[in-house]
Amino acid sequence: MAVPRNHAERHAARRVELAESALHTLGELGYARTTLREVANHSEFSHGVVHYYFHDKLELIIYAVRHYKAQCVTRYDGVVSDSTSPDDLVDRFAAKLVETLEQEAPMHRLWYDLRTQSMFEEELREAVTLIDATLEEMVWRVVTRYAELAGRAPVVDSSAAYGVLDGLFQQSLLAHLTGTGDALGELVARVQGLLPLLLSPASDPGGERAAAGLR
Repeated sequence: MAVPRNHAERHAARRVELAESALHTLGELGYARTTLREVANHSEFSHGVVHYYFHDKLELIIYAVRHYKAQCVTRYDGVVSDSTSPDDLVDRFAAKLVETLEQEAPMHRLWYDLRTQSMFEEELREAVTLIDATLEEMVWRVVTRYAELAGRAPVVDSSAAYGVLDGLFQQSLLAHLTGTGDALGELVARVQGLLPLLLSPASDPGGERAAAGLR
């Protein structure tokens, strides 16, 4: 990693460092219970340092979640580019969902917390809407690649595909956090069962022609 050379670069690098340090606290405490002081108490930085780089907790939370989600939206690029068959894509996609749910559950819990809070706090709305749009685009890249490999066409638009898969992921996250059933195994099975339903029937020639147009 290159060493920041000027003041602006050093300032930006420190904001990233603080945001990454804050994410664990945010994931554990949630939006309502997190303060700049709590972030400082659970990090190597003083409250004064945190406050110098971020005016308030809202600015810090928005910055931290944007930073985290910017990395999240690229993690499925390999699924899209490396899959060689419909079944291969489904298996890779389900495995990646399980991996991120298992390893980063607090971060996903924070995201759903913020998305709910944005219904009440206008200051959160713009950032949440932008992040949501990038996640929808990410899911749509997976679905359209799946359609291409299957030689079929999606029967839903990007918003519906995202809504269904995101809802499934959120349910699995809740089950995982509460220890209800085999959340990870059930997520895999549900993704395997759901993705084919997002495409036109294999025997539909119109669907096959539409899928060809995606290529």
